[in-house]
Amino acid sequence: MQEILVYIALFIAVGFLLKKFFWKKSAKKSKSCGDDCACH
Repeated sequence: MQEILVYIALFIAVGFLLKKFFWKKSAKKSKSCGDDCACH
């Protein structure tokens, strides 16, 4: 039971990091697009 909780916590942490990384990457892309074509 304890191992399952550890794996769930690890999965959530990795998912959060990936989401944060991809969100930051797409936000950066969106910002440059906003400067170029005013699509913000």
